[in-house]
Amino acid sequence: MTLAVRRTAFPNRVTVVVLLATAAGLVFAHRLYRTAEISLSGAILGVISSYGVDVIPERQTVYFGLGSDTPLGLRMTPECTSAFLVLPLIVVGAVMIALRPRIRSRVLIALGIAALAVVIVNQFRVLTLVGLVQWLGVDTGYYWGHTLLGSMVSVFGGAAALVAFVWLATRK
Repeated sequence: MTLAVRRTAFPNRVTVVVLLATAAGLVFAHRLYRTAEISLSGAILGVISSYGVDVIPERQTVYFGLGSDTPLGLRMTPECTSAFLVLPLIVVGAVMIALRPRIRSRVLIALGIAALAVVIVNQFRVLTLVGLVQWLGVDTGYYWGHTLLGSMVSVFGGAAALVAFVWLATRK
């Protein structure tokens, strides 16, 4: 019995350490994460938008509406990134694995699904903002897209991802 516990304890410790290192990496390398996230937004906008789109990765900025009367640049700031919504999921996942090692695979699958959901929700938030700016104009569209609707999308999407994470990680 002791041998079996030791065999499974080592991979779980490694998993916990890797998860915590990933969480720390998101904090310390959030600029790199934001660069990747805004580049994804720019790629999506380039496919779905008829307006000119240009991404400046080193500035974490996507410009859209280039060539129109109302061009706009969106900068992915630290508070706008999905990194800080994924971060608590990673930490909670590490704690769950540390406390209940036998649910490691469920927690990792749930973490992957919830993290992907948070990234998709954040992309949807950015695209909603762009759509509202194009529809309502820069001032009104940005206000509604960033302040109200964008926040609602983030809150509800983040809550749904958290519920999905807990449900998937703890179900039998």
